[in-house]
Amino acid sequence: MSEMDTTRRAVMLGAGGAGLAVALTACGGYGTSATTSGGDSAGEPAASSDPGGKDAGSGAGGLAKTSDIPTGGGKIFKDEKIVITQPSDGQFKAFSALCTHQGCPVGSVSGGTINCPCHGSKFKISDGSVVDGPASRPLEEKQIKVDGDSISLA
Repeated sequence: MSEMDTTRRAVMLGAGGAGLAVALTACGGYGTSATTSGGDSAGEPAASSDPGGKDAGSGAGGLAKTSDIPTGGGKIFKDEKIVITQPSDGQFKAFSALCTHQGCPVGSVSGGTINCPCHGSKFKISDGSVVDGPASRPLEEKQIKVDGDSISLA
């Protein structure tokens, strides 16, 4: 093997490692809470005005206000690893924000589904059941308490 072949191979391996780093970084977009409405056809989470992932106005022990959760959509809470949805007006549900396929954090709520960016699994906002795989099990339901306009973990 010539010196040029060895150098070319080193460059290719180095570029492959950089590509892997970029790919892994792209999967790490689970850094903030995101609220998305049921009408977001792009499947992208809306920017949160709450960079810390907590809603300061939701009261002591409160996770969110009912007005924070759009009807037909939901909000992902990174720190608590849950997603809260409002399938119909006044009906609130909570599920694990970890996909049952390989444990990736879900990335958005749109079009009536909770969406995993890793392999494309989709779950119904009403009951966490699988709409589209590769996941074969529903999201684990979590218990929440709605007291007036405040939502907290039960």
